[in-house]
Amino acid sequence: MPAYRDLLLVRSASRLLTCKRAFREVSHCLRAYATKCKKPKGVVVGVYKRDSDKPPKTTENAVTLDDSVGGKVMQWIRERNMDGSPGKGLLFSGMDGDYQAIAVVGVGDYDAAFNEEEELDLGMENVRVAAGAGARALQMQGMREVHVDSMGYPEQAAEGASLAVWRFNMNKRKKNRTRTPKLEMYGKGDREAWTRGLFKAESQNLARRLSDTPANMMTPSVFAQAAVDALCPCGVTVEVRSMDWIEDMKLNSFMMIAKGSCEPPLLLECSYCGTAPEEKSVLLLGLGLTFNSGGLCLKKKTGMDQYRGAMAGAAVCVGVLRAASALSLPMNISAIIPLCEHMPSGMAVKCGDVVSLLNGITMGVKDVGKAPVVVMADPLLYGQAAHKPKMIIDIGTVAQGVNYALGGGATGLWTTSNFVHKQFRKAGGITGDRVWRFPLFKYYHQIVTKNITYDLSNAGRGPASSCLAAAILRSLVPCVDWAHLDNRGTGMLTTTNPLPYLLKNQMTGRPTRTVIQFLYQLACSES
Repeated sequence: MPAYRDLLLVRSASRLLTCKRAFREVSHCLRAYATKCKKPKGVVVGVYKRDSDKPPKTTENAVTLDDSVGGKVMQWIRERNMDGSPGKGLLFSGMDGDYQAIAVVGVGDYDAAFNEEEELDLGMENVRVAAGAGARALQMQGMREVHVDSMGYPEQAAEGASLAVWRFNMNKRKKNRTRTPKLEMYGKGDREAWTRGLFKAESQNLARRLSDTPANMMTPSVFAQAAVDALCPCGVTVEVRSMDWIEDMKLNSFMMIAKGSCEPPLLLECSYCGTAPEEKSVLLLGLGLTFNSGGLCLKKKTGMDQYRGAMAGAAVCVGVLRAASALSLPMNISAIIPLCEHMPSGMAVKCGDVVSLLNGITMGVKDVGKAPVVVMADPLLYGQAAHKPKMIIDIGTVAQGVNYALGGGATGLWTTSNFVHKQFRKAGGITGDRVWRFPLFKYYHQIVTKNITYDLSNAGRGPASSCLAAAILRSLVPCVDWAHLDNRGTGMLTTTNPLPYLLKNQMTGRPTRTVIQFLYQLACSES
């Protein structure tokens, strides 16, 4: 009996060793397979628009790729009769070699340049569209790494690809999230320009994330922490001012709106120093309504959820400061960001309430639904007194009028300086995120200042809501160059004809790159 038991034990041990050996061999094969397929790579190359009956012309890097795959790229282009229209192309997967998938995308006309009628550099924009379309197609094929042809404009290729593959999916289960691939430049090109494009796009993606986060997950305190996390490692100073500080400084217009919510208001004071400390700074003011319900004048329930993005102006300011630091712009930039919610309650501001501003002017809140200018009034006055800037740029989703006028086509611009307008127009043409100038006629100023019982109305009279809001803010900036950007139509959800490298029904982060480009031009002109 003992001998039989020993025999059973020996057989059992033998089977166990055999199973373990087989398991190790299978595990080794799986690891080898996983290593082989761990990071499937794809590449995006461009083909220019066909000129009559001539053979299609590809980019220089596409020629290099075609040589490496035995002429297959040109063969596919001819067989599929590609015409090179911007953003339209072909995707080939299951490839052998360095790249498992190849996207061949149209880049438009070879000699595309600045179009005066469109106020847009078509060559740059076509590259953004092509790079974005190709990178997104490869992302949907599961590519973990995407190499992008610079197509003659490496900065714009980086912008288009990075903006196209970004997703706001933090609230989805991990297994259901769309993975963001790693982006690299393929072939020859200016590596510094590519990196510069990535910096700009990542700053806009930061603004997109802040704007698209649900209001219960992006309260004033959460936004303040996110700004600290994003800016302080880059060398930008961020001071978070509490409600007690706001009350002590008598920022009454800001507090008037904030007191309707249980969430305490905060004010961020940020500083980026890129040159001598004694040099005057450019002051940014970003509207930070983390949710705008309309207060006692509630907005319609349909679509109210998009007003989580009413702080898009504040998000743009954070993105701009991050990019300015990453690009080491040789200038000083300050930012004031008032953060609060606009909610109905027993403490909420009421129609007809009057508040005294820091400069002694009284403002009547005729319409509590038009709270943005009330929130911005005292912080705008405080920023001028504290920082004594050489220029002021305020950004916010202020009034609906600009959305009716421009939709998502351009950001509304009001300015007292023709130089500022020209520079913003140039910046918008380069970035593909355009601005359009509106008037600051005395006509609008008279409407908001002619009141019987107070000095300034927050609403005025008539349908020109965006021009009236700009007139109110203009009356608070007496001396320096000033620009007001209203991104109500561009910074929130774009439901109609979104830019090809952005996503429909998600926040856009616009016009982050245009403001960065404007500051870049300003710094270069001064130096």
